[in-house]
Amino acid sequence: MNMDQLTPGKPAVSGETAAASMLRVRAVMLGDRINASALEIGTLVSSTPIACRIHAGLVVIFRYGVVVLIGLSPSEETALIDTLRSGVIGELSCYEEESAQVQLCKDQGAEVILPGGRICLSEFTEDRLLLIADTLAKSTALERDERRVAAVFDVIEPFARELAERGRTPRGRKGILQLIGNALLVQQRVAGRVAIAEKPDALWDKPELERLYSRLKDEYELKERLEMIERKLSAISGTANALTDIIDTRRSLRLEWVIAVLIVMEVAIGCFQIIAVAH
Repeated sequence: MNMDQLTPGKPAVSGETAAASMLRVRAVMLGDRINASALEIGTLVSSTPIACRIHAGLVVIFRYGVVVLIGLSPSEETALIDTLRSGVIGELSCYEEESAQVQLCKDQGAEVILPGGRICLSEFTEDRLLLIADTLAKSTALERDERRVAAVFDVIEPFARELAERGRTPRGRKGILQLIGNALLVQQRVAGRVAIAEKPDALWDKPELERLYSRLKDEYELKERLEMIERKLSAISGTANALTDIIDTRRSLRLEWVIAVLIVMEVAIGCFQIIAVAH
């Protein structure tokens, strides 16, 4: 994040939204990526991730396809999403989304996650809201990856069941290779683009916000969900590799039988020719 563009303690929202002491935060996954470099949507306050003040609120755009809308009305959110669609790469037919409520604390020294998931902040500053945006964006991306991994499990389960019950494997490698490819795509996305385990840039210059971010991670179970996805990916990869090895072994065995039959036929033909010549 370009911290020179942020003023510590400066309110990120103004007017009636801030005065109401309650903000709605909505994270929407629009596609595989968002290229916002050519878009002009408001006053830039951060470059990594891209964050802009717009109307009375804040919009934060993440390169892995998620936009977080803070303190905007539904009509403003719809208009902004329509504007961003021109920069979306691999747009989803059905958007993933997650929302949260943020309110001001009565106790200025306590920043907690209240029962029901409501987030309590001492003040609505840009650095705090960027931490919430980062957490909600990662949670939304994880939701999509969890769905994709579950879909791969649904496909691979019949293969494993048939092997266990009947001792048979799928006839072709194509389906197995597609499973491995889908698993690799999810793994690359989680480890590369989204970088769930990495800390937000705001924490490098704001160590006092570590406690708030730790509470947010615990609330949305980012670490646990990431570990679960990694375990499932490992299981998918292991199962797919085992099935592929079995298919390869069976093909090799069939090939050996074909070669043996051809050798026997060649010997038989040779013997027949010798007998024919002798007579």
